[in-house]
Amino acid sequence: MSLSPGLLSLLIIAGPVGLFAAPWTLDRAVATALENSPDARVARARVEGAQAYVEQAGAAWMPQLSVSGRYTDTNSPMMAFGSILNQRAFSFGLDFNHPGRIDSLNATGTVAYNLYSGGRATAGRTAARAGADAAGHDLRTAQQQLATEVVKAVLNLRKAREAVTAVEGGVQAYEAAVTAASARFDAGQLLKSDLLSLQVQLAQTRENLSAAKHGAALAGLAFQYVLGLEPTGVPVELVEDDPALARLATPDTRDFSQRPELLGLQARVRAAGAMTEVARGAHRPTVNAFASYQYDQGWKTDRHGDSWLAGLSVDVNLFDGGQTSGKIRQGNAELTQVKEMLRKATLGIGLEVEQARLAHADAAERLAVSASAVEQAEESARLSRARFEKEALLTADLIGVESRLLEARLRRTIAGADERLALVELRRALGLEPLPQP
Repeated sequence: MSLSPGLLSLLIIAGPVGLFAAPWTLDRAVATALENSPDARVARARVEGAQAYVEQAGAAWMPQLSVSGRYTDTNSPMMAFGSILNQRAFSFGLDFNHPGRIDSLNATGTVAYNLYSGGRATAGRTAARAGADAAGHDLRTAQQQLATEVVKAVLNLRKAREAVTAVEGGVQAYEAAVTAASARFDAGQLLKSDLLSLQVQLAQTRENLSAAKHGAALAGLAFQYVLGLEPTGVPVELVEDDPALARLATPDTRDFSQRPELLGLQARVRAAGAMTEVARGAHRPTVNAFASYQYDQGWKTDRHGDSWLAGLSVDVNLFDGGQTSGKIRQGNAELTQVKEMLRKATLGIGLEVEQARLAHADAAERLAVSASAVEQAEESARLSRARFEKEALLTADLIGVESRLLEARLRRTIAGADERLALVELRRALGLEPLPQP
């Protein structure tokens, strides 16, 4: 089925808007970020480059075939005499000093194969494969970090919007209080100063609501940025009950040995060791086999001929001014550096895991405390409103009760999001996927 140009243009224009039309799930957001994010694309390009290097290293086990051709026309005695011999046109009447102009069309095919390279080919292939493994672990690291940032962006957006809802509840409560206070003031049962106090508190809460909405808008932009999408002005819509959030479970292990950063450094240790072996191979002989076939045609002699050549070559580096020894020392130094980088990373990640575990435990405890505080604040506010309507509670006391309720709700909202965020960080620190597979 083909699309008309007009319909195709319409789909292109409406594409970005359509992308935001459906509510976002965590799984869809992560998949979009892994596809569109520049970080993920850079990591994938590095993997492709590393795989290409493996292919280059594997070429050492393949024969090398080359074909060359050239046409010459000369009166140089040496070159002309060589062409005459190759064309099988020699005669004893030839004047060696003045052979005349001789042309030659030469075609040569050569096959070469390395029989032994002092272990450099094997070590080079080992280093290339280790480098490819390291690039793969780097890609996994980038994907995990990106997925973590996506989950955190979604949770921050939810937290910002829940904060807006909590402040809106406070605005509604103060609006109801101002309405009741106005009725009492009109009846002569409330002082003007008390009514003004409630109105001022309502204005401040509305100001807080405006700031909360601004924060939610910024969280929406941050969500689009993490996904690698251009802002479209369309509000980000999240699904209400995302099943992926239910899959966020607390890990029952402290083992971080599968952290991709560590696996990548381990691969780099193998690569550095192999590169040291490549340097040592320069002290060993190199053995190559070769064979070639040559065809020569001359039009001035009206003769042609062919020949072949085959043999073995052995090259031994007896002295290179210390260049190979220097490369070996350099390789050993780089190997030591990578090993120490691995040890440092292991220690740092161990500390990171403990920090993430304690942060999650603290966030879970704060969530439990804040949930209990909200229940108490809501009951206190309900009783206080009833007493205020019956003229049994001062305005200042009602303001204090409503402020404490609003603060308790905000604390619970922040604590709930922080607990999820801390859990995501804990899973990342352990090298686990931020979102377990269903």
